[in-house]
Amino acid sequence: MFKKILIANRGEIACRVIKTARRMGIATVAVYSDADARAPFVRMADEAVHIGPSPASESYLIADKIIAAAKQTGADAVHPGYGFLSERTSFAEALAKEGIAFVGPPVNAIAAMGDKIESKKLAKAAGVNVVPGFVGEIEDTEHAVRISNEIGYPVMMKASAGGGGKGMRLAYNEKDVREGFEATKREGLNSFGDDRVFIEKFILNPRHIEIQILGDQHGNILYLNERECSIQRRHQKVVEEAPSPFVTPKMRKAMGEQCVALSRAVGYYSAGTVELIVSGADPTGESFYFLEMNTRLQVEHPVTEAITGIDLVEQMIRVAAGEKLSMTQDDIKIDGWAIENRVYAEDPYRGFLPSTGRLVRYNPPVDGWTDDGAENGRRGVDGIRVDDGVYEGGEVSMFYDPMIAKLITWGQTRDEAADKQIAALDSFEIEGLGHNIDFVSAIMQHPRFRSGELTTGFIAEEYPEGFHGAATSDETKANIAAVAGFIATARADRARQVDGQLADPLDAPAEWSVKIGDRRFEVSLVGEDITVDGAPVDLVMEYTPGDRLVEAEVNGEVLGIKIEPTRNGLKMTTRGAIHLVEILPSRLARLTQHMIEKVPPDLSKFLICPMPGLLVALHVAEGDKVEAGQPLAVVEAMKMENILRAEKSATVKKVNAAAGESLAVDAVILELE
Repeated sequence: MFKKILIANRGEIACRVIKTARRMGIATVAVYSDADARAPFVRMADEAVHIGPSPASESYLIADKIIAAAKQTGADAVHPGYGFLSERTSFAEALAKEGIAFVGPPVNAIAAMGDKIESKKLAKAAGVNVVPGFVGEIEDTEHAVRISNEIGYPVMMKASAGGGGKGMRLAYNEKDVREGFEATKREGLNSFGDDRVFIEKFILNPRHIEIQILGDQHGNILYLNERECSIQRRHQKVVEEAPSPFVTPKMRKAMGEQCVALSRAVGYYSAGTVELIVSGADPTGESFYFLEMNTRLQVEHPVTEAITGIDLVEQMIRVAAGEKLSMTQDDIKIDGWAIENRVYAEDPYRGFLPSTGRLVRYNPPVDGWTDDGAENGRRGVDGIRVDDGVYEGGEVSMFYDPMIAKLITWGQTRDEAADKQIAALDSFEIEGLGHNIDFVSAIMQHPRFRSGELTTGFIAEEYPEGFHGAATSDETKANIAAVAGFIATARADRARQVDGQLADPLDAPAEWSVKIGDRRFEVSLVGEDITVDGAPVDLVMEYTPGDRLVEAEVNGEVLGIKIEPTRNGLKMTTRGAIHLVEILPSRLARLTQHMIEKVPPDLSKFLICPMPGLLVALHVAEGDKVEAGQPLAVVEAMKMENILRAEKSATVKKVNAAAGESLAVDAVILELE
């Protein structure tokens, strides 16, 4: 067995590998950039080596620096995690020349499956179903248009070396191809150093199913069931679960055996994932097609660990050390259900714009990296697991992926796992930047998600006008109002006790007018009795002025509520929705109807940068006439390009920025008239 492993990665996956290596008695080495000098994975490792500036292209993507660090520290193996160098054949070859083991598959398998174009050719030759498309070299945009017209719309343009949702564009017509082809090439080049693109038919009502493969160097290859990853945004996975609510035992066996055969054809060993696309319109479940094989560990591997009880990182290390698998296919079972939500630094209330900055407050529902035993390590504590690589006071940098953490829950049933997600998300505290906690909570509650009727178009179909918070019933609003009234009374009592600020009229009984959205509730507290609009309420909760998070049971409904004071009330966030709650003494509330409403200024004449980023392209100049929907500029942030379009027909009056400039959020790019 290895004595020391270097982790050629960062963030939560580096922490993940370190935890398993530590349990196995193996020393670890972290490598880090300037941006990660104080990151948790650096502190967790036994040793740490600085490898360069913050951009990945100057640190984590420089193989020579990684190898030098391994030699310097005497590491006899390198685990690449995912992304960065994990699927670079040149990196694995360079390690082999230095006598350093690569904790991953053989070079020939990486080469065969790592290139999406070549892997499709191999899969087709092996008799595996592949999606119709063009797998040769595409010369330019005009060539891309001709190919797309021949295949038939919609088509998907993909960077050949892409992954993680980057370098992908869906085109419904020729205009989309012309607008998106060059952007796809640029994203492929910027993220993976390869600007080749291929085009394939987009399957309607598609479900994204993937099979986890595990093999050793002695010819044993197993499939560890499937994961469903259909809920995606911009082709980036958001929710993953195992098993899939769509896959039958017969389908699972057929998929698994086909994926094992493909793996065997390329001499695969270590952990890997074969990704398939399944037509949700086919009730037999037999219409599944090969998409690609990821020759590495997947971000969503914890859900497989939760239902199988197998530590995939441990198995990767043992396989790399030459050990045989200790289990057979008959040993692979499905125990319960697991769901993973990716907590991203993005603002769903503002069109999912990337959000960078300091984590002023970071308090996950459970600690992700305590040594709490093998079973808890795979399923967390009470079925809740958090894999993260951030810390309170640290920054989410513009240089790397926007994922803050992964929240994994396990239950005996799918509904139990989803319910645990909702409760854990309610208690997950993040302040200082935008995040998608409310959004994934809303998905967990959505009737369509609960029914299992999923496709990769779920988010676009269910939130066509964007996300504005989870739907909240009138009953839940009334329960929130009861909590707000209880808090208002506690705060009033506290204020009176401090220095007599409040006079007798606000002594108990306390009567409050609580406005939530367009609903107003009259809340009254007399001793331990509380009513909302005259109806008695059964409320159990504890609150001390200053608490940021409370748990309340109101008429049998359990609510975890994050609290933030506002000028005239509270910002109360629970169950995937933000409620701006106005709280006034009832006698004063009647006077507010006479106040003049302040109208916000009209900003539609400005093109405003919605996030910190790089202005990649500016398509217009002063004096140009533009039409509604016309692309005006392209801003790159978090490795993704964002097209900014005109909201209405106008003329460009003034241009305030130039391509190549770094822009702050709310910077005015140009002015229209």
